[in-house]
Amino acid sequence: MITVEVKNETTIQEFILEGFPALQHLGSLLFLVHLLAYLASITGNMVIIIITWVDHRLQTPMYILLSTFSFCECCFITTVIPKLLSIFLSGRQTIPFTACLTQAFFFFFLGAVIFFLMAVMSLDRYLAICKPLHYSSIMNLRVSFLLLFFCYTLSFIFFTFLMVRVSQLWFCGPNVISHFFCDLDSLIHLSCSDTRSVEIYFFFLTSFVILLSLLITIIVYSNIIVTVMGLPSTKERQKKAFSTCSSHLIVLFLMYGSCVFVYLRPKQTNRLDSNREAALVNTVVTPLLNPVIYTLRNKQVHQALRHILSRMRVQK
Repeated sequence: MITVEVKNETTIQEFILEGFPALQHLGSLLFLVHLLAYLASITGNMVIIIITWVDHRLQTPMYILLSTFSFCECCFITTVIPKLLSIFLSGRQTIPFTACLTQAFFFFFLGAVIFFLMAVMSLDRYLAICKPLHYSSIMNLRVSFLLLFFCYTLSFIFFTFLMVRVSQLWFCGPNVISHFFCDLDSLIHLSCSDTRSVEIYFFFLTSFVILLSLLITIIVYSNIIVTVMGLPSTKERQKKAFSTCSSHLIVLFLMYGSCVFVYLRPKQTNRLDSNREAALVNTVVTPLLNPVIYTLRNKQVHQALRHILSRMRVQK
């Protein structure tokens, strides 16, 4: 009984997000840069969502997937960036234990959905380019919604079970998280409990999500490139196709590269310190690039935007 009482008295009720203490003298500048990046990313993704649901011509499997991807991106960065902006402006930030777990859950849940969506979108492009005659019979709205349901459900089950395991850990101190959000890797390392089983499950879960989607994406894009090279088309069309694929691959390299660096590396003494910088790639850089790379360069999207703007002028 005495042991239980002492344990309850020393349980941590809140954590401190350390952020970037070495760069705190640049806080105002970093706040402005990240605020602009956040607003630009939200605006770009919201434009994609709005035009997809307003213009019936874009209500196809490809754009349904892209608009869902944009929605997840908005939610994903919103779980992290507001707290990051507070850190740049005011320094260290405290966060209650329950809020910390909630932030961690939505970060990893939405992150997993995004990775699965990347794989599904690459399959959609493969069918459109490599199997154009069968595309409409294979990939219709019903199939795309089933795939979306699968992405959300699988991610929810995986990370709900993980968060239940993490919530059962005992935290007795220290309570400083060397990160700008409640990263599970950093959080687990602060626990006073035996965390081996949780760490193993977390490692295999992140490995499964990242490597499965990466493997699918690599196979699909390899087939797309081979198909494009074999098409009896003009060099201009091939150049355009390769330009699109290369821009997609750059974003994929940044996204997968940073996640592999953060979550799939062997344990190192300085690992948690370097994770903060790598995490900025997925929370700031790629969400800013994705709307431009995947959708806003598209001619159909340009036409839809012009159509919506012209309708708005007529109504005025």
